[in-house]
Amino acid sequence: MMRVVEGGAALDLTRGNLRGRGRGAAPGRGGRARTSRVLWIMGVLTGLLPLGCQPGDEASQPATGDYDVVILDGRVIDPETGLDSIRNIGIRAGAIEAVTTAAISGTTTIDASGLIVSPGFVDLHAHGQDSENYRTYALGGVTSAFEMEAGTGDVDRWYREREGRALVNYGVSAGHIPARIAVMKDPGAFFPTGDAAHREATDAEVAEIQQRLEDGLRQGAVGLGMGLQYTPAASRWEILEVFRVAARHEASVHVHLRYMGRKEPSSAIAALEEVLAAAAVTGAPLHVLHVHSSGLAATPRLLAMIDAARGRGLDVTTEVYPYTAGMTALQSAIFDEGWQDILGIDYGDLEWPPTGERLTPQSFARYRKTPGWVVIHFIPEEVMEAAVESPLTLIASDGRLENGKGHPRTGGSYARVLGTFAREKSAFSWTEAIRKMALMPAQRLEGRVPAMRRKGRVQVGADADLALFDPETVEDLATYQEPARPPAGFRYILVNGVPVVWEGQLQEGVLPGRGIRAPAGPTGPTGESASGAGEKASGTDGSDG
Repeated sequence: MMRVVEGGAALDLTRGNLRGRGRGAAPGRGGRARTSRVLWIMGVLTGLLPLGCQPGDEASQPATGDYDVVILDGRVIDPETGLDSIRNIGIRAGAIEAVTTAAISGTTTIDASGLIVSPGFVDLHAHGQDSENYRTYALGGVTSAFEMEAGTGDVDRWYREREGRALVNYGVSAGHIPARIAVMKDPGAFFPTGDAAHREATDAEVAEIQQRLEDGLRQGAVGLGMGLQYTPAASRWEILEVFRVAARHEASVHVHLRYMGRKEPSSAIAALEEVLAAAAVTGAPLHVLHVHSSGLAATPRLLAMIDAARGRGLDVTTEVYPYTAGMTALQSAIFDEGWQDILGIDYGDLEWPPTGERLTPQSFARYRKTPGWVVIHFIPEEVMEAAVESPLTLIASDGRLENGKGHPRTGGSYARVLGTFAREKSAFSWTEAIRKMALMPAQRLEGRVPAMRRKGRVQVGADADLALFDPETVEDLATYQEPARPPAGFRYILVNGVPVVWEGQLQEGVLPGRGIRAPAGPTGPTGESASGAGEKASGTDGSDG
């Protein structure tokens, strides 16, 4: 093992131990640039890099034989080191073994001339967790998809159901919603419709909810998910107790805020204060879901609050999807009496995906009696754009499709950021776009999940999850009428070194996706497991906000 000390911090240069900035890393490249420089110096001194190379060049020990896959002459962008230059990449056994200017060869060769070679995108808010949605994610550059809001009530079962059957990598949180549904015997499946939505839990029920969440985190759940707008009767004390569980496991809490908009006293500002306080009291890391669709006109104020909290050392991050419409279950508590006043919209702003119709009072009442999802046109364009362009936000789709119907954000989010915001508007650089879509989400999870230190990067030792796209043509093509339409410009997508998209086409017969889990942890305070945890439903297949 080789170590070098810079600024009092030891860097482990052993292959596979390249370290990021840790969970909740603040935006900026200062530390990454220093780390890159140290790695470059050590590479030159030890002979692993040619003297003429630049920081960001890396290569393994000389290989015996060809690589499994080589990517030649691509514009490699690594958002952690700042590398943005033409390089060749050598891949063996699912990992990157060379990023170099030297000539290399392999069993499979990809000519990346004219393409950007990016780390595969990491989606922290991907409700669709089945083969249809995995295909859609892959065509849009996503190589790891996480259900971090609703989560699951049975972590072991959730991973077992997907093992060996996934096109992309996958992961899940321990879900407060399914725990509440199970404990309070709510008839709802994905979102609660009875007591779990509308009744305050007793102390005994809160304790059982805590135990179920302890069990999930002990089984390797990536984090803890909460949808407070779907459980409006959950008390402030219950929320604090749930945050305590997350803090014990150093798990980030991914929260859909309790309220929306600016109208007091039930504003998004008050809702953010609630979870910021819970994070400060307990020490649990906090991730605020889709800040713009909760904040609406108050979004700039929410971002200012998050920035100030980070400045005082609080571990808080947030996300956005690049659309002005949300989507959620019409049966959920969001559409309880008074929703028009809260959301600032009316029936005509709701769109029913199966038919494309805008709702009326009559169709609203009819559709609300049966399970279904509704698109909500309610986010001001300028709010969405400002949130996407903020250096505080990472990109997450909040995506879900069912039989080709749903929201275009499912497969179009990342192409829209690249095509519209990076290329057309020049709102930020390609490197910054990729940082928001790959590195930032990986860093959000890596404090609890060491495997995420190998995601979101194009470096030696990183997993070979890669997205190759044409910067001149990348563009989202999905619409609310055709939400499953794949984007243009993504030429090759690799998951764990296996091409799943080749020349823009999905490859049949490959399922290289792997479950991403945290190391198994200790049991909860009682040392016992809640029997039957998650009997309601282990899977997650919904969408929100």
